[in-house]
Amino acid sequence: MTTLPISVVVLTFNAESTIAATLASATRISDDVHVVDSFSTDRTLEIAREAGAKIVQHPFANYGAQRNWAIETLPLAHGWQLHLDADERVTPELEAELRALFAAGPPADVDGYYIPRLVHFHGRALRHGGMYPIYHMRLFRSGKGHCEDRKYDQHFYVDGRSAKLANPMIDDIRMSLTEWTTRHNRWADAEVEEILNPGAGVIGAGGDTPVARKRAQRGWYNRAPLFLRALLLFLYRYVLRLGFLDGREGLIFYVLQTFWFRFLIDAKLHERRKAEGRAR
Repeated sequence: MTTLPISVVVLTFNAESTIAATLASATRISDDVHVVDSFSTDRTLEIAREAGAKIVQHPFANYGAQRNWAIETLPLAHGWQLHLDADERVTPELEAELRALFAAGPPADVDGYYIPRLVHFHGRALRHGGMYPIYHMRLFRSGKGHCEDRKYDQHFYVDGRSAKLANPMIDDIRMSLTEWTTRHNRWADAEVEEILNPGAGVIGAGGDTPVARKRAQRGWYNRAPLFLRALLLFLYRYVLRLGFLDGREGLIFYVLQTFWFRFLIDAKLHERRKAEGRAR
């Protein structure tokens, strides 16, 4: 099948459970697929080689730094680039939409596209609880896109006008709950740093964009009382936004990601402020 004038960049670290599906979807649309690996110790690199990806290894500091290093360093062959995580893949519907877009030619005044993300959590698509659609800037013209230099909640942004695509990419979360909660513990530390240093590294959050609207909502959340806000967010997503319709996997996700993770952030924030003599 004919590929598109898109270079694909995939960040990896010990992603043997998902990387094959990610690269299979990428190679259907691109003949220029790059894997930026953070020194995996499992079969990730073996699978990437078998898929025909171009592999480079680079030490990982944070997602923003890794993405910008890839943008600035990789010898990308095409005028557009698509960025994926190792557990994300292009759906057949999104592939068809991309083929139609490039067959007609992207509008000259559009430099990037937001793509809706559909989370699959341990095999279950999470379509409720405000989890879908959540738009992310992932496709943009080379030379026009960058990533915010943030420890957590970093987003791509473009210098010019952006638009939305209708069909989703899949974020296929298959890792064990032990690994998932370990990562969220690290991300909680990063979120606390972001809260204590508001605005640091934020570049692409202005205007009427999905990221700007999301950050406005986060601002309202951050002004709510510690600890109570985690419970209210869980009730909002799980009850009012019908998260309970996402089954047992949804229950696990919303309790851990919406309540436990947010409560943990507040607990760590309280701990930091108390240690600094600024307990609230």
